[in-house]
Amino acid sequence: MKCLRIYATPDGESHFGEVEIPMTAKVAVAPGAKPFQVSKRYLASSVEFTQIPAGMRQVDWHTVPARILTVRLTGAVEYETSDGEVRHVSAGEFVLVEDTHGKGHLSRHSQTSKPFFGSGYPTASICHPHSPRGIAVADDAESLQRAQSRR
Repeated sequence: MKCLRIYATPDGESHFGEVEIPMTAKVAVAPGAKPFQVSKRYLASSVEFTQIPAGMRQVDWHTVPARILTVRLTGAVEYETSDGEVRHVSAGEFVLVEDTHGKGHLSRHSQTSKPFFGSGYPTASICHPHSPRGIAVADDAESLQRAQSRR
């Protein structure tokens, strides 16, 4: 499964990339049901629900305070990175937002109120912080702690 990513390079420029989240077959959850495709489990440090106010059309250039995996529950958003690239994200699509420094990104929203879900995650749980490809570096809590202690 591919996931859109917004990240910043050391020079502060923000860019889009993609993270490949490996999926594997799992035993069917009910008799006669087809097996689900699932990823490994990733550690999350927090969970948050956000309601963007109706009428808020654009959020000017900003960074995120911490890395976050977001999913829009309704509506859509258009993101622009500092390199000038623009991407449209529909409800149900995931975005890893990791531009915690630099110029940031801007977001354009529809007129109606829009809820979204965000889950914060530790630095090493899904991807290496400065890799445009998002390389998985930790599979368990012990590996994660080792990776975070090297920061």
